Amino acid sequence: MQPDLSNEGSPWHEGERAAQRLAGVAERMDVVGKRVIRPFMPDQHRLFFATLPFVILGSVDQEGWPWASLLSGEPGFVQSPDAVTLDITARPSRGDPLAHSLALGERLGMLGIELSTRRRNRVNGEVIRADAEGFSLRVDQSFGNCPKYIHPRQHAGPSVGIGSSSMFESFTVLDQRARALITEADTFFVASYMPAREGAPQSTDVSHRGGPPGFLRLAAGGSITVPDYPGNLFFNTLGNLMLNPRAGLLFADFDRGDLLQITGVTEITWQEQVWRFEPSHGRWLKGALPMRLERLTS
Repeated sequence: MQPDLSNEGSPWHEGERAAQRLAGVAERMDVVGKRVIRPFMPDQHRLFFATLPFVILGSVDQEGWPWASLLSGEPGFVQSPDAVTLDITARPSRGDPLAHSLALGERLGMLGIELSTRRRNRVNGEVIRADAEGFSLRVDQSFGNCPKYIHPRQHAGPSVGIGSSSMFESFTVLDQRARALITEADTFFVASYMPAREGAPQSTDVSHRGGPPGFLRLAAGGSITVPDYPGNLFFNTLGNLMLNPRAGLLFADFDRGDLLQITGVTEITWQEQVWRFEPSHGRWLKGALPMRLERLTS
């Protein structure tokens, strides 16, 4: 389907609007979007980010591949000096492609998620400072997300693999441990982006995906089938993928603290309400999540 380019006055880009039309919610979401997508952070979001021990970032490398990353620190490592700025005092783990995207003018997506309460809020913005201590984002868009499909977890001490954060491994084929982590996952994160167009800069998003353990189907060749469960109907990710099929996935071993980053190409099958991800290459970041996050049972 060819996206409609006539989105003047709407907070949604043409890919998001096309996805909303396919879902039959375009008119409703045009009204909703103008109400909930803001060019600034409300105070409750600013305070929320400052309480988090980690955030998820979406970035795009120099070859146009998106990556989802995790940055952690003591609560307070993210601060908001004003309603349009976030200061992050942290640097990526060794080997994380995010390190090369922390340059002035780069566009990042950021997700703050508190797993214990299932709260999540998002920011998309531009890097306006980058140094040895961290970086700052100027907010382009700020909005909340519903708590659907977030499995609550609580801090349960240091991760088993803490202290090995300097170790990383690159790969082009999923190893057995990666395959096991994917097939057993109930949570992952996905980065996607709309390339820059005339009159509009690149827009990068990162979002959460969740389901029952085993909700992802992994083929023998490595492709991953992701069910698209109904959520808040923003269609940020699918809207981006309609314009640009590349995506970056992040899986966390919440016990060992290892992170699995994969970037690749997607294909959406609307009739089946799924999208398929074909891995291109990836990274293992060992011990990059310093805390163990234990799933809470209801």
